[in-house]
Amino acid sequence: MSLFRVILSIIFPPLAVIDCGCGSVLIVFLLTLCGWIPGVIGALVILNKN
Repeated sequence: MSLFRVILSIIFPPLAVIDCGCGSVLIVFLLTLCGWIPGVIGALVILNKN
């Protein structure tokens, strides 16, 4: 997980996980629609697994 990805996940979470697969992008997008903080947390969790 690079510093650029962390900053990108804070600014726009779905864009940070774009290369992790369509399902990850969809999950993070839906979490971001529910609220910005759940989207950031979801993106950071997905990025931490890779």
